[in-house]
Amino acid sequence: MAIDRRAAVLALPLLAACSLAPAYRPPQVAVPAAYKEAPPAGWAEAVPADATPRGAWWLAYGDPVLNDLEARADAASPTLAAALARYDAARAQAGIAAAALVPEVDGGATVAHDRVSAHAPGNYLQRSTISNPAVLDASLTYEIDLWGRVRNSVAQARANATASAQDLASARLSLQAAVADSYVQLRGLDAQLDLLRGTVAAYEKAYRLTVTRHNGGIGAGMDVSRAKTTLDNAKAQVWDFTNQRAVVEHELAALTGAVASSFTLAPGRLPAAVPAFAPGVPSALLQRRPDVAAAERRVYAANAGIGVARAALFPTVTLGLGAGWQGRAGDLINAPNGFWSLGPAALSMPFFDGGRRLAGVRLSRAQYDEIAADYRATVLAAFQQVEDGLAGMTNLASDATNQRDAATAAERTRDLAMIRYRDGATDYLEVVTAQTAALGAEQQAITVETNRMRSSILLVKALGGPVGG
Repeated sequence: MAIDRRAAVLALPLLAACSLAPAYRPPQVAVPAAYKEAPPAGWAEAVPADATPRGAWWLAYGDPVLNDLEARADAASPTLAAALARYDAARAQAGIAAAALVPEVDGGATVAHDRVSAHAPGNYLQRSTISNPAVLDASLTYEIDLWGRVRNSVAQARANATASAQDLASARLSLQAAVADSYVQLRGLDAQLDLLRGTVAAYEKAYRLTVTRHNGGIGAGMDVSRAKTTLDNAKAQVWDFTNQRAVVEHELAALTGAVASSFTLAPGRLPAAVPAFAPGVPSALLQRRPDVAAAERRVYAANAGIGVARAALFPTVTLGLGAGWQGRAGDLINAPNGFWSLGPAALSMPFFDGGRRLAGVRLSRAQYDEIAADYRATVLAAFQQVEDGLAGMTNLASDATNQRDAATAAERTRDLAMIRYRDGATDYLEVVTAQTAALGAEQQAITVETNRMRSSILLVKALGGPVGG
């Protein structure tokens, strides 16, 4: 039975609409209605932030040095530059894949100056002839996308490009958080060094007092040794924290794209207040976190990859069209010299490949399963990090209050112990004990305040930026 050509032509668009990729559904992860560690009712931000640009979340800390460091990191970080280059490469790859959606048109031209031998085979005139043949042609080739291989390849490449864009956003947020975290650590170390230098000065006075009392015959030599020990311990801590500060300063240099040898930050103070960022609802986290969005797009790309692998099991049809002029170089473009051809229509049908294509389908499905599992792991890690940040913000706020009270009480005890020693009511052991307790309490208060700042930064990063940004 003959097949109606018109019916076949009309059926081609229907065949081209076919896609062998599974219907896409994002992997499901149970999302809670509220965060377990959400702040209690009445919990408010430490500083107003309504006018703060949501993208530049670090402005809420009110520190111009931090603002400058964030700007420098955004402009010069090699990590961010590499992420941007990967995004550009993914966009180019998507462009390459999309080019297969349209026919490919190629053109060519040849010009020659030929002399045919009088004795050449087929030259019945037995005369030498000279000719100037020329050809000007164009050809068109197009693969009919019967099974959706091309369209799924394009969808896969575009999804990967979108994922790369989210990777860039994630890299930028991670860089911003790393700069802010290192800066807060640096200022915490500055506060520790400021405390220790004041402590060393106070201990030196106390040491001189013990020496004076010992020389006057009213103090024991053991008191001098104890005073010297506490003084030298405090001096040793100064050098220890100075070294820690140098390491953090070098880390900031690398984050901002500067050479550590030429990067210096003058000592400063911790930001005045810890900004609190509202967490929003858990369901919004899946849309706000760029790494979660990137993971979901990669699941979509892997799903499209299954369609590409399955389409390889079916035949491919490629159409061709050629046209042009062929004649003498001086008389080329005219009607008698024109030619055209429709075809060939090439059909490629796999019959036996040792199971290679079927293995490719199994591979694409396994890759999908792996990427879907990675997506679920990314979502679970995101909720964990938000809960960690919320817990830190809530618990460290209470810890800071208690620690400040403890430091105040320890300072009062230290002062009273020194008064008692001057009055001869006790030996220097009581002073040493009180001094050690006071220094430890004051240092712990600084540590808690630093950790509160760092916890707020962790929360911003976990939320994918402030809610509303």
